[in-house]
Formats: sequence, C-alpha cells, structure tokens
Amino acid sequence: NTNLTYSNSTSDILLLEGLQVSPDASIPTFILLLLIYIFTMLSNIVLVILITLDSSLHQPMYLLFCNMSINDVFGATTIFPRMLRDIFIPSSDRYIHYVDCVIQAFCVHIYIGASHTILMIMAFDRYVAICNPLQYATIMTNWMVVKLSVLAWVVIFVMVTILVGLSVRLSRCRWIIFNPFCDNASLFKLSCESILINNIYGLGYTVLLFGSSLGSIIITYLRIAMVCLSSKSKTLNSRALQTYTTHLTMFVIMFVSSTVMVLLHRFPHLTDQRKLASMMFHVVPPALNAVIYGMQIKAVRQKMFIMFTRNTKILHNFP
Repeated sequence: NTNLTYSNSTSDILLLEGLQVSPDASIPTFILLLLIYIFTMLSNIVLVILITLDSSLHQPMYLLFCNMSINDVFGATTIFPRMLRDIFIPSSDRYIHYVDCVIQAFCVHIYIGASHTILMIMAFDRYVAICNPLQYATIMTNWMVVKLSVLAWVVIFVMVTILVGLSVRLSRCRWIIFNPFCDNASLFKLSCESILINNIYGLGYTVLLFGSSLGSIIITYLRIAMVCLSSKSKTLNSRALQTYTTHLTMFVIMFVSSTVMVLLHRFPHLTDQRKLASMMFHVVPPALNAVIYGMQIKAVRQKMFIMFTRNTKILHNFP
C-alpha cells in the first residue's frame, strides 16, 4: 500500500474519495442531491432575474440578496456536478487531475469567504436601516453596495490565492483526497513536508474571517436590540424581528458547519463527522438562502404567486 502511494505521488492524478455510498443507496442519493442542486440553481437564478428585471427592487438590500444568490449558484456549481457524477463510479476509480483539484479547492474557499463577507455587509445594511433610518438613503446607496461588494470579493480572492498557493508550492508524497471534494486542507495533507506555514496562515485566515463575521453579527444585533428595547415603534420592532430570524438562522447554520468543518480537519479519526459538516455547509445555505431572503420581498412573493397561479390555470385547462 505504501509503495502504491509512493509510486502515484509523482503523478498529477489524484484519487478523490467523494461520498461513500453503498450500491443500494446510490440511486436515492443521486436523486436527492440532483433535486437539491436543481432547486438551488432555479431558486437563486429566479431571484436574481426578478431583482434584475424589477427596477423597484434596485435597492441596497435586494442587491445584496442578488449578490448572495450569485455566490450560492457559484458554490453549488463548484461541488454538485462532480459529486453527482462520482456517485455511480466505484470509489477506487474516482480520479481527479491535480490542477482540477486545486481549482475546485480555490473555488470552494472563494465561496466560503464570500458567504461570510456578504453576510457582514448585509448586517451593516440592516444596522444602518434600523439604527439610523434617517441617514440610510445617504449612507447605503447602490454605489456604496457595489463598492463594498467588490471590496469583499477582491479581499477574499487575494487571501484565498495566498491560502491555496501555499499548498500548491508543496511537493506531494500522497495521492488520496479523503474528502467529498477538494479543499485547501486536503491539498496540503498530500505533502510530507513541513506545513507549519500553511497552518499558521490558515489559522490566521480562519480567525480573521470567522472572527470578523461573528464579531460584526454580534455587535450589529446587540445595537439593534438596544434600539428596539428603547423604541415603542411596532413597525421598527417588526422589521428588526424579521431581520433577526432570517439573518441569524442562516448565519448560525453557515458559521457552525464551516467552523466544525475546519476544526475536524485536525482530527483524522472524525472523518465522517467532518464530511457531514462539509456537506451541510455546501447544501443547506445555498438551497435555503433564496427562499428565506426572497420571501421577505413582497414584490417577489407577488410575482411568484402570479407565476404559480398562472401555471396552475394552464394545467387545469390542459385537456
């Protein structure tokens, strides 16, 4: 086994473990993941189209929803197609080119990083809207949202490029990726060299990203809670409650699963739990973001209702 590992270490072909599914469960698993992927793509694309076509929705909050949906489409496309293909391929034959693995790892971390930074911008948007409503139109202009979004993507792009680049520079003595998909930790685990620099930078990157994300959420909602407690406005409290329930639900799911995923990479004996956390992060938020955030928009709800009733009438009239 050692010789087999060593003989393949010089090759650019890796073995991707993927999902461990029994032959009897392969078809149900494929159908379930395919339905989730289709639902994720359709719901997010429809939300983006509705916001793009309706000029009344060209406002900061809705543009951020659009930004989140684009990122979710990107993240789902990074993971699902290969995973669906590999379900019917024996685990011993799930080969992936090293370059493809690096690209997938890069895209995975771009998606993770962008998810956190976009949520941070959304938290700032809600903070200004609820705590400084009179200055909201002045502070949160569409141009400000564009600048913040571009800054968020550029910062994450640079940080992830360094993160993955530190792993690419290492020589490889192993060729098996023990994960449902390629990520940075899987890449540097292929090396027998010292990965101290990778761990230091990776830990710093994770603490900075997750710490900034968590800190901004805590500070934002503490401030919003203080404003609501001192206010007797039912409208304000209703808006704040809506923000709390939607934003925090998705943040908790995303933050917990991504944190567990990172931490469990340090414990090889908890591989199955890490895979579950990885799948949860890349399946649940993309599938639910468009629904949860989209349903907040009255115009979206109305358009979806019109589309649904129109299709229902067509079906009823069909002979």
